[in-house]
Amino acid sequence: MRRPASLALYAAAMGAASPLAPWLLKARAARGKEDPARLAERLGRASRPRPGGRLIWLHGASVGEGLSLLPLVERLIDLAPDAALLVTSGTRTSAEVLGQRLPAGALHQYVPLDTPAAAARFVSHWWPNLAVFVESELWPNLIAAARGSGARLALVSARMSGASLAGWRRAPAAAAAVLSSFDLILAKDRAARARFEVLGGKVAGLWDAKLGAPPLCADETELAALKEASSGRTVLLAASTHAGEEEIVLEAFARAASDRPDALLIFAPRHPARGAEVEALVGAAGLATARRSAGGDPASARVYVADTLGELGLFFRLACVAFIGGSLIHGVGGHNPLEPARLGCAVAAGPYTDHWPVYAAFQQADAVRMVTDAAELAALFGEAMADDLRALAERGGDLAARLDADNADVAPRLLTLIAP
Repeated sequence: MRRPASLALYAAAMGAASPLAPWLLKARAARGKEDPARLAERLGRASRPRPGGRLIWLHGASVGEGLSLLPLVERLIDLAPDAALLVTSGTRTSAEVLGQRLPAGALHQYVPLDTPAAAARFVSHWWPNLAVFVESELWPNLIAAARGSGARLALVSARMSGASLAGWRRAPAAAAAVLSSFDLILAKDRAARARFEVLGGKVAGLWDAKLGAPPLCADETELAALKEASSGRTVLLAASTHAGEEEIVLEAFARAASDRPDALLIFAPRHPARGAEVEALVGAAGLATARRSAGGDPASARVYVADTLGELGLFFRLACVAFIGGSLIHGVGGHNPLEPARLGCAVAAGPYTDHWPVYAAFQQADAVRMVTDAAELAALFGEAMADDLRALAERGGDLAARLDADNADVAPRLLTLIAP
C-alpha cells in the first residue's frame, strides 16, 4: 500500500500514543469493557501458537458481524480442511459468544489496537494467507501490516456511515490507499457501494452477511423453564437496548400495563455488563425486578433483566413483540429486525435505523411498527396485550423468509469469489 503523508502522520500519531495503550486498556477493563485476562491480545501479543500450514483470518468487529461469519467459517472448513482458521473480534461480548459458537478447530483472538507495533506483532505471529474483514471501520495500520505480509485481503458486507465518509473525504489520498489494499470489496448495500466508490474503492458487488442466516438458536430446557415461569402472561421484549432507551421503554410499560399485572417486560440490553445498571433503573421506577445473571426468577417480577450472552433466541421465542433498541437515540443506527421476525415475534423500532436498510423493506411490507416516543410505544404494548399483533408478526415472518430464501446462497457465492 502506497503510504501518503496523511497515513504516515496517522501512523506516527498512533505510535506516539502507544505507550498509553496499556493504561487505556486497564481502565476499560475496570469498566467491564475489556477482558482483563486477555489484554495482551489487544496489544498484538498472541495467547495461542500459530498452527502450521495455511491460515485464513476472518474479522468481525462485534457480536453481529462475528456471528455473521459462522456460515462462512463452516464452509471454509469444508473447502480448505488443511487451513487453520482464526476469527478476531473487538468486543468482550463478541469474544464470549464466539467462544461458545465457533466450530472445533477455529481459534479466537481479540483484534489488536491499530498502533503500528500492535499490528506488526499480530501479523508477524499469525502470518495469514488470506484476511476477510466484515467491518464498518477501516484500520490503516492493521491493513497495511497484513498487506505487507503478502496476505490477500477481502472486505465483505462492508458498510460505511455518513460520518465516516465525511471523515475519509477529508483525506482522499489516505482513503484511496487503504481501499486499494483490498483484492476484493463487497458492499453491504447500494448506499455503501456508492460511498466506497466515492472514495476510490473498486466494489465487485453486494453481499449482506446478515441475510440468509439461520434463526438464532435456543436451549430447549431453558426455553421450557422460561415458558413455565411466564405462563399466562403477555411477554413484551426490549432487545439490544442502549443507555437512554430503557427509561423510554419503562415509561411506555408503566402507561400500558399499570393495571395489567399479567404483563411481563423483558430487557435484553445490548451490552450485558449493563445488567445491574438496568436493574437499578427498574427498581427506582418502583417495579419488581429480577436479573437473569443473578439467578432471578421472572415469575415474581414485573420486569426481567436478561443480561446474559447469546440467549436472544430464547427471548424472541418467548415474546409476542420485540422493540429493537439502538433506534430511539442518535448515533447507533439500530439493530437487526430479521432475528425476531424469523422466530415469529412482531417487530418494533424507533426512527434511527440508518445502519439497517432492510427496515425499508419491513416498512414497505407493513411488517414493522415504527415508534418515536413513549406514548407510541405504550400504544404498541397495549395492542400486544390485546393480542392484536399477530398479523404484524406474520407479515414480518413472511418477509424474513422471503429475504432469506433470496439470499440462501450468499455464503457459497462469496466462496466462489474468495476461493481463488
